[in-house]
Amino acid sequence: MFQAPFCLYLHCQGQRRREEEGPYTGGHAVIGFYFAKELLGSGHEVTIMTEIVSAGGRTVWGDPAEVGKAVEGATFDVVLDNNGKDLDTVRPVADWAKGAGVKQFLFISAGIYVRSDEPPHVEGDAVKASAGHVGVEKYIAEIFSSWAVFRPQYMIGSGNNKDCEEWFLDRVVRKRPVPIPGSGMQLTNIAHVRDLSTMLTLAVENPEAANTKIFNCVSDRAVTLDGMAKLCAQAAGLPVEIVHYDPKAVGIDEKKAFPFRNMHFYAEPRAAKDILGWCATTNLPEDLKERFDEYVKIGRDKKPMQFEIDDKILESLKVPVAE
Repeated sequence: MFQAPFCLYLHCQGQRRREEEGPYTGGHAVIGFYFAKELLGSGHEVTIMTEIVSAGGRTVWGDPAEVGKAVEGATFDVVLDNNGKDLDTVRPVADWAKGAGVKQFLFISAGIYVRSDEPPHVEGDAVKASAGHVGVEKYIAEIFSSWAVFRPQYMIGSGNNKDCEEWFLDRVVRKRPVPIPGSGMQLTNIAHVRDLSTMLTLAVENPEAANTKIFNCVSDRAVTLDGMAKLCAQAAGLPVEIVHYDPKAVGIDEKKAFPFRNMHFYAEPRAAKDILGWCATTNLPEDLKERFDEYVKIGRDKKPMQFEIDDKILESLKVPVAE
């Protein structure tokens, strides 16, 4: 269990940005930012390869392949890599950490499970052998005696730099139909990033429990794609018109037309609950209200936008769009 403050290095490379403008930590959106604040608030020492201008974190800049040079010989108990998607990127950080005597190595992986006829995914399910993250996970397991891997899916939270809920809000506030591929009953996970940071912090503070484990870094509830549209509209206090379509029939690339996978894509955080004693706090109706307030605050609701792909979909379905 947690004995004393740890010294941690977070490899979350990203662009320079003032905290008051909102976090941007590269890798998996805002995980590094929230995790660093959680750790600092618990009394740990944190060095991060991106920028946090308050809260007491130390920032370093440099080539990820030369981490030792960037940290100027400093020593760390724990290293988290939230930047690399393949072994070529992560290997220099992992090798440096191994040579520097780091006690625990944590890695933010991805939802790399093979499609299953029996969802949700749980830790231990088959993964895509071709995925770059899989090679990283295997390498970490080979060279470290104490390691843990976290597999997030979709996230929500202040400062998120990836459009997910905003995609729905863009259409809802402009009174446009929301085109959703398939039936709209596909299930997915959306977790608030604070839940992900608390899970990571528990692993740091209880390394024996987290040792050589894989954790699904997700909420404990799923949401349908139609449900996401409805919850976004509810947060905005507006009605929503949902239309469904077949991407192949329309002749569009669904990855460019829609922000989520057109399939069941959800997992359960069983290991985190059973091993770490973690509890989810994600509450989509309330969390989306926070996101809508920020959406309006930055003026995105008034921003001119084009919806060329939407228009093609709606035209094929003979759905009129209000001017």
